[in-house]
Amino acid sequence: MTVAAILKHKGHDIVAARPTDTIAEICHLLTHRSIGAVVVTDQAEQLLGIISERDIVQALASNGAHALEMTAGQLMTRALRTATPHTTVGEAMAMMTAGRFRHLPVIERDVMVGLISIGDVVKARIMQQEAEVDTLRAYVAGAA
Repeated sequence: MTVAAILKHKGHDIVAARPTDTIAEICHLLTHRSIGAVVVTDQAEQLLGIISERDIVQALASNGAHALEMTAGQLMTRALRTATPHTTVGEAMAMMTAGRFRHLPVIERDVMVGLISIGDVVKARIMQQEAEVDTLRAYVAGAA
């Protein structure tokens, strides 16, 4: 199974913020959309970074309430790992586990086509394993 299959099921909706958006605005967006991260893009929709709940909590711990006045551009993670639609679920899971991050932008031909979370990857992996178990059960039942 590939990232393309996850996006086919999940959709290609991308929630983005601008580098000048305040962390308070980002918090509102995360809460309103019930999501854990947003990508940060420029006016041409080019990916600049990502900001997650974890980034915000770390900023609050370091800067107190002043963190809410900071901008996405100041706090975003700029060194991003990305996937393609052809990345396998196993590869995405390994990348996210090794890098200790939970959100992975999906890029195709230099255009962001989606964003997957570790929850999406785990769900896909479980579905994949359930399908394998069902196939093996059917094989065993047919062979008996």
